[in-house]
Amino acid sequence: MNVAGSDFQPVHVLLERAEEKRLAGDYRAGCELARAAADRAASDGDGAGEAAALRSLANQLMRVGRQEEAIAACREAAVLLDSLGDRVGLCDVLTLQAMPLMELGMHDEALGVLATARDIAHALGDRELLYWVHNRTGVVHGSMGDRELGTACLMLALDMADGMNAEARFCILNNVSDNAVYEVPRLRGRGEAEAAERVLTGALGYVAEALRLALEADHPYRQAMSLDNYGMLLALAGDLDGAARLIEDSRLIAVRAGYRSLESAALQHQARVRLMRGEHAEAIEGLRLALDRAHLAGEKPMAMEISRELSEAHERIGDFVAALAYYRDFHDLERELHNQVAAARARMAAHHFELDNMRLEAENARLETELHRARSAELAADNVLWQRQATEDALTGLPNRRSADDRLPKLVAAGGPVCVAVADVDLFKRVNDQFGHFIGDEVLRRIAVILLDGIGETDLVARFGGEEFLIALHGSGIEDARARCELLRARVAAYPWDAIEAGLTVTISLGLAEVAGPAALPDALSCADQRLYEAKRGGRNRVYAG
Repeated sequence: MNVAGSDFQPVHVLLERAEEKRLAGDYRAGCELARAAADRAASDGDGAGEAAALRSLANQLMRVGRQEEAIAACREAAVLLDSLGDRVGLCDVLTLQAMPLMELGMHDEALGVLATARDIAHALGDRELLYWVHNRTGVVHGSMGDRELGTACLMLALDMADGMNAEARFCILNNVSDNAVYEVPRLRGRGEAEAAERVLTGALGYVAEALRLALEADHPYRQAMSLDNYGMLLALAGDLDGAARLIEDSRLIAVRAGYRSLESAALQHQARVRLMRGEHAEAIEGLRLALDRAHLAGEKPMAMEISRELSEAHERIGDFVAALAYYRDFHDLERELHNQVAAARARMAAHHFELDNMRLEAENARLETELHRARSAELAADNVLWQRQATEDALTGLPNRRSADDRLPKLVAAGGPVCVAVADVDLFKRVNDQFGHFIGDEVLRRIAVILLDGIGETDLVARFGGEEFLIALHGSGIEDARARCELLRARVAAYPWDAIEAGLTVTISLGLAEVAGPAALPDALSCADQRLYEAKRGGRNRVYAG
């Protein structure tokens, strides 16, 4: 389909029109305009314009279920941005690329591009980029079934969402709400009723705010998503009538706008509500319709989930023949999905090879320019290396104690509340004795990354020596600092340590104190150190703030 008038419009106009369609939820028209903009930019030799158009294209392709094309568009944009030296744009595209990878079931690849994006965002010190990295990392972990780690990442992103635009705020509020739909039953199943109710109460507030933002933006896709999540949370809260109304509103929007995957999800969730009412026959009928829609939309993961639910629903009413049939369908779909992912990997590997050739050509074109800079760069590197050796911990890459002693007074003198925490790895000698010093060193490196990942731009993390770390939180009073330290503690405890070495578990304890002023810094550090020992004596894996 040729977009009306696109042959005569410059790149920036086509791109503006594509983004207008995206922000209105008209993704199919947006794809056409973004593709036209990318083609025009390529013919004009406008690398930056082509990269921007490809990013817009990828963002909309994944909304209409064309995940492989979205990944290809992201990769092409990444090559262009890398050649232009645009690290911000590259980080943004890599973060986006994780979403279609996840939808295809390629979770390892999704986490891989997010890790690269996180490194770039940290190097740039860009809070907005870090927000998107944490947000989408949480979504990927949740999709993999690790709801605890997913929740930790999403809540970290939520803490960073202040000051973000309405689209960014909607995204995190909706993602936290969606995660809670699964997290609440998980917590209830573990007998953690109070924790489940806290999550549910918070999520109901978040989803109400997400729906308000979607309505203000007049964005049907966001409205359908947030209504569906709202309905499922109301069902978990016991309001089945309210849940049914909201999910039906979501379904009607999806039908009108042609959002097939959202229609399938709404039908599936309507059936879940009917099962909660004990209306098994009606629920089975709804699940069958949802399964048809999922197949029509090409949503194999959703079709797998619905087939499993149909098997369980038939088992409840004693129809074991039908239950077995749907159970077999579930496993057939699982095999098809594995084969589909393998085929997608093969196709993307071929595409990646082509892009590598493009990247090599771009590198060769820049080589002559880079050669004359080599000597000055070498001299600068020698100077940087000397400075790093003086101020950086060799094992973790964090500031060392000498650097912290220099930076911490400046942080306090800058004004505003400051809290300091001393963190220590619990039973670290046992880790070294049981798993060896190589694993012990790797534990310290991973903890450094976790701590660094969880602080703000104006905060400080340093290695004090051994297994001890200093954390300085600028702009946080004692209660806010306690909550942030609790999140850091939880992220360390939730980290998949056994992936490094079977049987390995790691926790940290933290002592926290508020700094009354520049002259009180030594006393605050001493107090935090004393409270660390209180945390150790209190059982470890905890934060003690007096």
